[in-house]
Amino acid sequence: MSKAKSLLMGINDVAVSSGIPPARRRASSRHTCSKRSAPATDLAHSSIRFGLGRWSTKEEVDYVADKLTAVVTKLRDMSPLYELAKEGVDLSTMVWQTEGH
Repeated sequence: MSKAKSLLMGINDVAVSSGIPPARRRASSRHTCSKRSAPATDLAHSSIRFGLGRWSTKEEVDYVADKLTAVVTKLRDMSPLYELAKEGVDLSTMVWQTEGH
């Protein structure tokens, strides 16, 4: 399961979407995720999008921010990779071994 999908499951009462917007699927995702170290397509598929409208209230924005913070904290607590990153391990340089090899 992608990082974005895990996060979306935790904020299922918030109107949010993930991945590349339909209008941009044909265009390169590099524009959306430029100047990043990971491949742009990976970042685009791991992203989430929030929409604000004219009638969005401060209370709604605060609710989403608080809920998002709580869910991210919970996911980090569950992640052994986050612990490695906190210790300074550069996860992008790790070589992942597949089962049986």
